[in-house]
Parts: sequence; C-alpha cells; structure tokens
Amino acid sequence: MTLPVIPDRPLPLAETLGAVVRLMPDPSGGDAVERLERDLAVAFDVPHAVAVSSGTAALHAALAACGVGPGDEVLVPALTVVMTVAPLHMLGATPVFVDSDPATLDLDYGDAARKMTSRTRAILPVHLWGRMGDPAALTGFAAERKLAIVEDAAQAAGTIHSGIRAGTVGEVGCFSTKDGKIIWSGEGGFLLTRSRAIAAYATAFRNHWATAPPGEAPLSRFATNSRLAAPLAAFAQANTRRLDVLVRRRQAQTRYLLDALSGVPGLVPRAPGPDEHWNGYAPLLRIDLPDPRAFAERLAQRGVPNSTGSFRLIPCDTRPLFRPPRRPCRGAAEILDHTLAITLTEHDTEPVLDQYAAVITREASAWTT
Repeated sequence: MTLPVIPDRPLPLAETLGAVVRLMPDPSGGDAVERLERDLAVAFDVPHAVAVSSGTAALHAALAACGVGPGDEVLVPALTVVMTVAPLHMLGATPVFVDSDPATLDLDYGDAARKMTSRTRAILPVHLWGRMGDPAALTGFAAERKLAIVEDAAQAAGTIHSGIRAGTVGEVGCFSTKDGKIIWSGEGGFLLTRSRAIAAYATAFRNHWATAPPGEAPLSRFATNSRLAAPLAAFAQANTRRLDVLVRRRQAQTRYLLDALSGVPGLVPRAPGPDEHWNGYAPLLRIDLPDPRAFAERLAQRGVPNSTGSFRLIPCDTRPLFRPPRRPCRGAAEILDHTLAITLTEHDTEPVLDQYAAVITREASAWTT
C-alpha cells in the first residue's frame, strides 16, 4: 500500500500566505479571515463559519452564543481533555461529566439522563480521535430535553456519520486548527453554525463586541480578543481547499499502520461502526495486555507518540481541577486505560509508520515475557 501524495503542497501555501504578507502591517487584518470563512462554509456545507484563535476560543464563543452562563450545567463526556471544559469555567458554568460506552466510544445516554437537573442547559459531545457518535441518538436526547448541542469536533474534520458531517449535528460545531489537526494553521480554530444569530454573536464575541450583532451597540458587552491572525488564516484557507486530500492521506496512514499491526498479540483495532465514515485521525487499538497504560508509556519512551503514554490522557472527571467524583465514569476509564491512540501528522511517511509498527510489534511480543 502506498500513501497518497499531497499534490502541489508548497505552492498554494506560499501563494496564499504571500498575498497576505504583502499587505502587512494592516491593522484591519484585511479579508484573509473572511475568505477562510467562506471556504469553510462551502467545505462543510453550512451557512456560517466564524474563525477564531483556537479550538478553545471556538467553544468559548459557541457556548456563550447559546446562552450558557453562571449557574448553568453542561453535560460533557469524561472522555475528553481539559481544554474542552475550560470555557465552561470562564463562563461560570459547571461541567457535569458523563460516561461513555466502551464498545462504541459514544456517550452513555442512560448516564446522561440520570445526571440531568433543572439547571442543565446544553450537551457538549466530544469526537475524540475523530470518532463520531450516532447523530440521531444525540439529537433525539437533546431535543427531548431542550438542550443546545455544541460539538467539540476539534479532531473530527472530515468524519461523517449516517451522512452527517461532524460539527454540523447541533447548534454549533467547534474545531481546532492547531498543528497535527487535519486542517492546520499552527494555531487557530473555527465554529460552524446554521444560525445567523449565533454567527453574529460569535463574530462580536471574538473582537471585544466591537462589531455588534444587529440591534446591539458596539462595545456594549465585555467579550474577548480571540481573533485569528491573517497569516494563520491563510494557512488554514490553503488547507481547507485540500481538505479531501488531507483526509484521504490520514485515512491511508491509519490503514497502513493498522494493517502492519494485524495479528500482533494483545492488540485489536477499534473499528468504526458501519454508518461511520471515520477520518482516521489516530490509529486506534484496544490493548489486551497486562498493565496496558504502562505498555502505552513504554511505547512513548520508545518513540511511538500516543494519547495515554505521551500525553497522560485520563478521564476528565478525575483531574485535580474538579471535585473528586462520587461515582467515577468507569466506561471512560476503561476506554482510556485500554486504548492505544497513535499520534500522526501528514508528514508521517511509510518509513516512519514502518518504524512505529516495528517498535509496537517488538514491545508487544516482549511485554508478557
């Protein structure tokens, strides 16, 4: 198997960035961000896209636009990172951590229903590793309880489930364009929405409310400076225009590595469901070996970057930032303790993936002996 080549990679990036740099310094930022937003709206087939400085900033603006504020509660999977939850703290809202199903990686909706209160305002699904849960289950749960849906789709650009793109299920979908993401720009993010009012709110929120939504005065509310710099917008636009190619390459990299690991004792691929067209963000395997977290850490020490071994990913409800849970989310812990999620970028070639496969195979064979 040969990985697909990304055609003409340096030229579009250089041309797009060069056009922006020639206009600098320009306090207005020019129209680079607007051009990016138009391309994002077309790529994801939504009416509105708003570019911001990070994925966290996208969540912050989206939650604020949906009316989440002090005293509100938001259902969040424990199967996530702190960056998903930080905007809730900034808005004075409370995360209520929900478990996940170890078989599907989707939310445990029974657990979510049990944790509902009169203060629950929204649900914030996280498409970790690009894996997307059932959109019908999500929208049904939210509609019955009148909850806003704000998706953390930071790693899920290009994933489609049941014909629906990640980030387009609910009121708002939020993405990161930090290096390593499918659409990358060094740093940055964006949100997608079908609501003109949410888009107008987010646009004002990212720029100190200087350009207010219709019916409101400029600078009439406190907001943030989370604008996306024009050169970063140029990078993101160039990558948005080759999104299909970037997704195909990541999918091919993941297939290549999983094929190379086929038959390795104690490692079983975590395959997507039949209705999920996964972007292949990170090769996922279930670790059926003794002390699986220690095994993931050993791989990280041997040069194979991965979520639990390199970045010490644990269920968010157990982090010291939050009050110790009375009932920890055991499904999320089961998933993280037993998942090898290998970190990739578009630069990883066949020799790099072959090296990863050789290290993993050798260490797995030696682990039980």
